[in-house]
Amino acid sequence: MMVCSFRGVVASLALLPAIGVAQQAAGSGRQIAIDEAVRLAIQNQPATVQARNALRTGSSSVRLNLMQMLPNLNLNYSAGQQGGTQFIQGTPVPISGLPWTYTRGISTGMTLFDGGRNWYNYKSAESTLDASDATEVSQRYSIALLVKTQYYNVLAAREQEAAAQRQLEQNQQQLTVSAAKMAAGAATRADSLSAAIGVGTARLAILTARNNLANANAALTRFVASPVTVTALASDTADMARVDIDESTLSQMVLEGPAVKQAAAALVAAKATHKSATTPYYPTVSAAASYGQNPKATQGFEWGGGPTTTSTRLTFTAAYPLFNNYSRENSLIIARVAEDNAGVSLRDAKFGAQQNLTSFLSNYQTAQQSIELNQLQIVSALENLRVVTQQYNLGTKQLLDVLTAQASLDLARSNLISARLNARVAKANIEALIGRDIK
Repeated sequence: MMVCSFRGVVASLALLPAIGVAQQAAGSGRQIAIDEAVRLAIQNQPATVQARNALRTGSSSVRLNLMQMLPNLNLNYSAGQQGGTQFIQGTPVPISGLPWTYTRGISTGMTLFDGGRNWYNYKSAESTLDASDATEVSQRYSIALLVKTQYYNVLAAREQEAAAQRQLEQNQQQLTVSAAKMAAGAATRADSLSAAIGVGTARLAILTARNNLANANAALTRFVASPVTVTALASDTADMARVDIDESTLSQMVLEGPAVKQAAAALVAAKATHKSATTPYYPTVSAAASYGQNPKATQGFEWGGGPTTTSTRLTFTAAYPLFNNYSRENSLIIARVAEDNAGVSLRDAKFGAQQNLTSFLSNYQTAQQSIELNQLQIVSALENLRVVTQQYNLGTKQLLDVLTAQASLDLARSNLISARLNARVAKANIEALIGRDIK
């Protein structure tokens, strides 16, 4: 019964490679460089498209507020006739009518003084456009962060698969040795079963890595909006995500990052809005001028030709609201509160940027140290596994010692892959924070 059980385990393990091939096919795709992936995602993602459109509407708003300080200009022309014909059941019935009358003219007007309302509205629109520009940069790097994270997940999944393949090779060798020793009576069935479980675990790790690769490829494909599956370039695996900028320089760059710029522009816009809210306490002075012609009426429609009479008009108007039902007072309070909130938000944005830089930089430095440590641990674990395996083959060590050494090597490899992923993601977070790429 025990022999049958052992053979059943081995037979079940033989089925796993076919599943692995299917998973590997699902994880394949057209290779794409990380810069190209970021470019396509920025071009196609809704968040970045909306941010660019916000710049368009913001630019239009600036032009609109600038034009408010210029005089308007209107042309008018009219031709009319009272009376005509009335239709009842398709039969025309004449009624009394008058000749055609005409008017035409030109008029203009502008605000001479409004307490600076139009100017402050213009400056507020400019600052809002600056904030939109910072938002667009922030959105671009937020999308870049998402794309890079998925790109690095692809690289990590490949590294996990390669590590699992090495784990499988070692466990297959161990299974062969255990089976031979069991046949010679130098090992128990428990040793062979443990070795077989090790093979199965390694193959399951391969399937997991390929599943992770397929999922990461699918996410990357969605971000770049590609009609075919895309994947990371194999050569990018060698990128160790270096950050060769000192911390003091990064701190200055963070204070000029998109999040801080956006908050600073919002504060400037709020200050301009506050000043605009004070203008209803000033009088408004406006001027208007017009010139008109009234051609002589004609019996038939003649486009207003013939003798005309003219009229001109120039008016100046001054107005001051003594009481407008508390509207200007309420608007002023709202503007003051908005300015206070914008000031607090700017201060918090600066502290938040510094906090995030500290966190991301710490994560990066920790990951770099972990990479170096795990590389040494892998070298040590390989040597330890080699020695213990030889001792097991000579009968001076138990299979448990070999499995323990193997587990230490697998853990070191897994930790190295995680450390590389953490370093890459930490660098991408720093880039998103400062709003520029670190090469």
